[in-house]
Amino acid sequence: MEREELAAWLRLVLTPGIGNETARRLLAAYGLPQDVFTQSRASLEQFVTPAQAKALQLPPPDAAAQLDNTESWLAQADPAQGQRAVITLGDALYPESLLAMADPPLLLFVLGRIDLWETINQRSIAIVGSRNPTAQGETHAQQFGQACAQAGCTVVSGLALGVDSAAHLGALEGAHADQLATVAVVGTGLDRVYPKRNLALAHRIARHGVLLSEYLLGTPPLPANFPKRNRLIAGLTQGTLVVEAALQSGSLITARLAAEQGKEVFAIPGSIQSPQARGCHALIKQGAKLVENIQDVLDELQPQLASKSIAASVDESCASDENDAKDPLLSALGYDPVSLDALVARTGMDTASLQVQLLELELDNRVARLPGGLFQRMAAT
Repeated sequence: MEREELAAWLRLVLTPGIGNETARRLLAAYGLPQDVFTQSRASLEQFVTPAQAKALQLPPPDAAAQLDNTESWLAQADPAQGQRAVITLGDALYPESLLAMADPPLLLFVLGRIDLWETINQRSIAIVGSRNPTAQGETHAQQFGQACAQAGCTVVSGLALGVDSAAHLGALEGAHADQLATVAVVGTGLDRVYPKRNLALAHRIARHGVLLSEYLLGTPPLPANFPKRNRLIAGLTQGTLVVEAALQSGSLITARLAAEQGKEVFAIPGSIQSPQARGCHALIKQGAKLVENIQDVLDELQPQLASKSIAASVDESCASDENDAKDPLLSALGYDPVSLDALVARTGMDTASLQVQLLELELDNRVARLPGGLFQRMAAT
């Protein structure tokens, strides 16, 4: 993109009082952003208020600095660490699914496998959930992310801690070499990573997937940015899978936006005792598809992607659950968090022997130790 064109797009985004809807109205009337800024105030007032017309004729004070920062960021691209681009609303690379939204962003900042970016229109699923999931929820997110990637789907999430991170990691593990593994839609400028704990994960995504933001470089992690970015997570994908969520959570916002856009919504049920399961249960009551394994998702979205290897992994998981059911301690655990004292009462075992067996199961990733001295059986996906 030429400097003059980039400068005009940035100026349009930065102009006070001009949101996405107003900007699209102006672009429909005049064409490119450069043409908007050559119009007289009288002409502009046919489409915007007098105050907005006045603002459009005054370059924003930070426009020059933002242009320099953006050009510098683009010039620093290292192919080994991901390609960089600014995709405008009129660009051929702009995702078709976002164009169908009520509020598509004017600009998209992209870092990663831009050479594979167009595949986002073909096969993708959002996997979202709690920032503080249970051990089982985190495992589900990673396993579903991996299985979806193995089936050829790009996994889209928000780079948050918890379920988002686990879904991204699973997708990176399961994706093929020539596949867009995962897309992280973030609520900051792409010149920073939030949360900082996910810096290494963000670097991996840039090499094998894409980091995406509608926010200008330098934008900090403002609270209002994250619910807004959820519409892009829903908009980019064919369906949204909620792994775990409280009743008041951003994940339910993403699910609602997906449903409003006519997309599929999936939810994994959990324990009736767990606050992290209540959001999923509410979604299921509202018509979301209850998901027990990856096949439930693939059958609904893209039956042609359900390969033999995925079907085989599902069968293996079922066989694993059947074998676990024969273990008296695992049967006593059930799937809800349980205390050591409760297990002593259920099994009749002495505390020392029980602790030894629980440690063995924990090391085998079949039991998770939770805060408060609780234990939880880990189920296969």
